[in-house]
Amino acid sequence: MAITTVSLLKEYLPEISGASLDTELTRMIARTEVAIARYLGFPTSDTGTAPSLDQSTYTLYLNGPKFTDVQVLQLPITPVVSITSVHSDVNLAYTADTLITASTYELNKAQGQVYLLPDKATTGFDRGFRAIKVICSAGYSVANPPEDLVHAVLVWCSTLQRAKANQGKDSVTQRNSTVKLSPRHMPTEVRELVKPFMNPYQYL
Repeated sequence: MAITTVSLLKEYLPEISGASLDTELTRMIARTEVAIARYLGFPTSDTGTAPSLDQSTYTLYLNGPKFTDVQVLQLPITPVVSITSVHSDVNLAYTADTLITASTYELNKAQGQVYLLPDKATTGFDRGFRAIKVICSAGYSVANPPEDLVHAVLVWCSTLQRAKANQGKDSVTQRNSTVKLSPRHMPTEVRELVKPFMNPYQYL
């Protein structure tokens, strides 16, 4: 589900009125959000077919905790809304006896980190290929998404909508003058707006 709406996009496209293009603009928002989610490093959710920005359920498999702190598990996405379960099992069976009790760890939602409580944890995080299985809910609330992230989506959407007439062209000729068109990649403004939302593993 998109974190923004067609009505908000029309504020960035004052030349569009009425509802005749609503379906087209809805598809534009969906495609743009997928592109931004992929750029930020979001994986595909358990029920999705492409990366998304909105809150979803993920099943993640990690090779172990941070090398700098074995008590801390860095998840590859942020923000993390909640943790359903954490299993630590080098045999990759993830049976009930490998479940890490929820009362022995806490979650830093903004940083996407699960850290063991020294006075409560009786087992640690194993290291090994896919040794850690985490089921969690992560992503941005559709009801209250970050305003600057919404702005980035709308800026790129409006840019793409206006560029449709010249799609696939490097330049256009008008009144015997040739004008070179801007590249069709993510605008610098959008890239700078979304940079603070980059997921942790994108920095590795």
